[in-house]
Amino acid sequence: MTSSSAQSQKSAYEGELIDQSRDFLTIVLADQIFGIPILQVQDVLGEQKVTKIPLAPPEVAGSLNLRGRIVTAINMRSRLGLPTLERKTGRKNMSVVVEHENELYSLVIDQVGDVLTLKNGIEPTPATLDSTWREISSGVYRLEDSLLVILDVSKFLDTVHV
Repeated sequence: MTSSSAQSQKSAYEGELIDQSRDFLTIVLADQIFGIPILQVQDVLGEQKVTKIPLAPPEVAGSLNLRGRIVTAINMRSRLGLPTLERKTGRKNMSVVVEHENELYSLVIDQVGDVLTLKNGIEPTPATLDSTWREISSGVYRLEDSLLVILDVSKFLDTVHV
């Protein structure tokens, strides 16, 4: 076996592994678990000081400074038509920073979960899922006791009016 054919077999095998399992950062929003592809996550932040942007759409929470870069903060609850979360003492919003079209966005969420490695089993988004959620989902994965909605970050941010 030549070196180049061994190399191509190795690349093909590695490609199969990537197709068979993918890592997702889980986030919680209104008791629903979403999964964000880990390769799209730039950072996870605790509560940040957000500067309001005059005349911005309701889903735009404002902007924040992240190590010298201006980041647009998107309130996922507002974007998905969910009620504002009543803050419990000591509980603060978190956010996940993602990159889209060379810009950073901070997705304001209720809480961050774990990183899950999902093997085969991601299913198409069911027609019964709320239409607003369906348009930003790239599929679902059945967990033991709930349904993980896979967030398509590009679709989600393309529908935000920034």
